[in-house]
Amino acid sequence: DTIDAAARTCLDMYRTRTRYQPLDAALRTAPLDDAYRIQDALHQLMMAGGRGTIAGWKIAVTSKAMQQMTGVDRPVAGAIFSTVVLPSGARVDLSAYHHLGVEFEVAVRLGDDLPASGGPWTRPPMADRVAACLPAFELVEDGDADYKNLDAFTLVAQNTWNGGVVLGAPVTTFRNGNLGTAVTRFSVNGEAGGQGKTGDALGHPFEAVAWLANLLNGRGRMLGRDMIVMTGSSITTKFPARGDRIRFAIDGLGEVSLEV
Repeated sequence: DTIDAAARTCLDMYRTRTRYQPLDAALRTAPLDDAYRIQDALHQLMMAGGRGTIAGWKIAVTSKAMQQMTGVDRPVAGAIFSTVVLPSGARVDLSAYHHLGVEFEVAVRLGDDLPASGGPWTRPPMADRVAACLPAFELVEDGDADYKNLDAFTLVAQNTWNGGVVLGAPVTTFRNGNLGTAVTRFSVNGEAGGQGKTGDALGHPFEAVAWLANLLNGRGRMLGRDMIVMTGSSITTKFPARGDRIRFAIDGLGEVSLEV
């Protein structure tokens, strides 16, 4: 009952656009696994409400820059739903989001299942399990949060704020050795905005996939064939204005764009 009530609280905060606030302090004394149980219950509510099926998973707070920005000191995961997977060039309506943020990531499309029987997963086998890599944006809805007031438990319970993804063209000829060092760059309205490198997120995108596969396996779940994994942002979250045209490029993987 406590898990279900907390999930409904998270859903209500999302639907009513209530400004982010941590869950009840007594609840947050529980282990982080209980936050994932709340997230599971929230997923069921979201699917029943028309969000679609789980098309993939995201990892948040993987880079030192993002950990410093949020004050959360560990990676956390959440689901991506099929109705909010968008192609490059998508136009997104700013008013449809509760404080929209954009993050800059390598997305991985899996070519095979990653079951518990094959684990614990490490980076080396991932090259044979990945079908494609893609430049991608994650769309996050942070509830206009005060970033000095975040905690991992609430972030997990709220499905790590995923509001969708925008995917570039898949690249199947990626070279594993370069995926950890490729330079990433973004621009807004044609003006350079900053850069990072793909290895800023857990050292390598495939390290992130292995971490996520083990997390899900430990909870009786699995990354499946054709799922998308968002491996974490190499550049801190940016908050676009109406009319912004944003591009993100990864050396060797091409670019992705969106218009607000």
